[in-house]
Amino acid sequence: MASVEEPDFMNGPRTPLEGLSSSSEARALAVERFPKKAYCLVRDWTIFRIEVTTDELAKLHAAGQLPMILFAHNVAEDSQGRFERGDWVRSSMCTGFHDGVVLETRNTVYVLIGPGHEQPASLKEVFSFF
Repeated sequence: MASVEEPDFMNGPRTPLEGLSSSSEARALAVERFPKKAYCLVRDWTIFRIEVTTDELAKLHAAGQLPMILFAHNVAEDSQGRFERGDWVRSSMCTGFHDGVVLETRNTVYVLIGPGHEQPASLKEVFSFF
């Protein structure tokens, strides 16, 4: 996949966060804690906290989801070969957020490496570009 340019909304207020220090540390965590799930190790990432109403939040929780989506500019490793090194990736809605470094979806765990950000966004904003 080709790299993407950041849309305007990604230049909004961001909270800096820090992932794990290396791919080897991220891989070990994924294999140890989530042995039956595919994993994707990512760099240059943003966690979007999706802005939802109280009713929308209740529906998400009822479906076992959190109002969070991950976007990463740089895949470091994908256990199933779905993405090449250096590709960008956007997750589906998350089902879990563990230890501040692992976002889980129904099918995959995304392990965060190095510096990244968290920021609010609407679903429309996230899906309009990526």
